[in-house]
Amino acid sequence: MPDSDQQRIHSRNTALTILTLVFLIIAIIWFFYWLFFLRYEEYTDDAYVNGNMIQLMSQVPGTVTEINIDDTQLVKQGQVLVKLDPTDMQIALQHAEAALAETVRQVRKLFEDAQRAEATLILRKADWVKAELDVKRRKNLVGDSAVSREEYQHYQTAVEATKAEYNAALHTLLSARALILNTTIYTHPLVEQAKANLKNAYLTLQRTVIVAPVTGYIAKRNVQVGQHVMVNTPMLAIIPLNATWVDANYKESQLNHLRMGQPVTLYADAYPNVTYHGKVFGINPGTGAAFALLPPQNATGNWIKIVQRLPVRIQLKNDELEKWPLQLGLSMHVTIHIKNTEGHMLAEKTENKPIYTTNVYADQLSQVNQLINTILQNSSANMSVRAIENG
Repeated sequence: MPDSDQQRIHSRNTALTILTLVFLIIAIIWFFYWLFFLRYEEYTDDAYVNGNMIQLMSQVPGTVTEINIDDTQLVKQGQVLVKLDPTDMQIALQHAEAALAETVRQVRKLFEDAQRAEATLILRKADWVKAELDVKRRKNLVGDSAVSREEYQHYQTAVEATKAEYNAALHTLLSARALILNTTIYTHPLVEQAKANLKNAYLTLQRTVIVAPVTGYIAKRNVQVGQHVMVNTPMLAIIPLNATWVDANYKESQLNHLRMGQPVTLYADAYPNVTYHGKVFGINPGTGAAFALLPPQNATGNWIKIVQRLPVRIQLKNDELEKWPLQLGLSMHVTIHIKNTEGHMLAEKTENKPIYTTNVYADQLSQVNQLINTILQNSSANMSVRAIENG
């Protein structure tokens, strides 16, 4: 065999040996990389940013007179967003104020009626006692012919009449006291009902001004100036981007080693050079198909098995969200580090503390109590009998 052919064969064998060694080294490196890293990771790119979308609806009917925001704008908690025409509510509030003042006067009259009934009872008692004394004085005079029997019968009839008048006055007093039992002018049920009506009218007027319950960005503004909105009419939505999370849809074959609290590394297509960090917050109790409006019916003859996916919620770090906010619906690449499997797959305890709160509605009735106290004082001025007698 020529030397050139031997050289060619030798070179080819050498190249094949080197190539085999390279593939072998790559396989060994890949094996150790999988042994120490990849087997402790569960990856998916079927993940999307999700968050709260706060839908603001009208609590009272009215005509829109002012809109202070538009889509994509940032709003702060408590900021005025939309105003409705308050004319009808202001008139209703005036009616409620007048009704409260009138009710206080009526209740004051009930207390005066009770005092008058008490005085009438004392008077009827005196008449009854006087009639009995008259009969007692004239009883022995009937036999002496000093008092005729007919006149004596008249006095006995007067006793029965005054006694009946006393009983009638007693029942009148009991009826009057029943209307004011265990109450005062300010705590009478009629006054309390009028107070509640006034508070309701005041609250209705306050609700003509729609404020932002949280800080966030405006989206889906549907309301227009001049539009007449009814109760529960959707007007706009607020999305707080500082409280977003990621729903990663993992295959059912990847769920075996997933646990709550496991660390997570995330990448977003919107920020290719940014690495997000988080942890597994929880695993959904059902697949997307289970919660669908029309769930699939698998009890058929042409059934084909489809691998299901289960949403896993990933909680992100707040400081990273402040630097690189994530809009709802963005795609994410999620890697869960499953080396530590000591946690629970599902939540084992309940949370008693509120997760989301707002205090923008806490002071809606802050000034109505002062208004009620003013009406009560002006409507129940202390006019005593002596003051009236003295002019």
